[in-house]
Amino acid sequence: MQAKTPIWKAIADALRSDLAEGRYAPGDKLPTEAALAERFGVNRHTVRHGISALIDEGLVRTRRGAGAFVATTPTDYPIGKRVRFHENLIAAGRRPEKTVLHLEERAATDGEAKALQIAPGTLICAYHGLSLADGQPIAVFESLFPLDHLLGISQALTEISSVTEALAAVGVHDYTRASTRLTAVRASATQALHLQVAEGDPLLRSSSVNVDMSGMPIEYGRTWFAGDRVTLTLEG
Repeated sequence: MQAKTPIWKAIADALRSDLAEGRYAPGDKLPTEAALAERFGVNRHTVRHGISALIDEGLVRTRRGAGAFVATTPTDYPIGKRVRFHENLIAAGRRPEKTVLHLEERAATDGEAKALQIAPGTLICAYHGLSLADGQPIAVFESLFPLDHLLGISQALTEISSVTEALAAVGVHDYTRASTRLTAVRASATQALHLQVAEGDPLLRSSSVNVDMSGMPIEYGRTWFAGDRVTLTLEG
């Protein structure tokens, strides 16, 4: 007599077939446990067992408080002297996008002024945005620019989402990264909202300074990467 397949295993097999057939794409959220329990006519515990099998295989990932998602291959993101968001993602075979969240002119704090080598209180342009790869959010960022050195940068950024192109529009046609600092942090409530993760999930924060060809700081940037969606590679 042939042994019966455990129900949880049959559920895992069915979901695995869904993934193979493209019913759910990388990054998609799976139906809730309640919805899957209704689909398969079982209790939520049995569904959870089936999903756990897919998690063990690396096909599915869960985010605390957010649910289960089809696992995605982390985007390779080199960090070196010439970091360019669009170029990095295109080289990795991903479609780059940026969404502007907020743009303002304000006084620089002591720490920001030190990074940009300007006097505290000097006016800067603060550009807050969301970086996406193939439509999936991978990072939130804040880029700060000294207004005294970059006349017109605020207007350029309202018209051009690319920092590189906006800098070129105000006369900075080339720049390099002078320093980078990486720190592991936890997602705040607003960061979690934008990145579609749970509050407290691990993020990797990059703090960097870019300089023009004369060595003058023209951008102080802070980027918070979703820890499971990006592989940062340090280049010499």
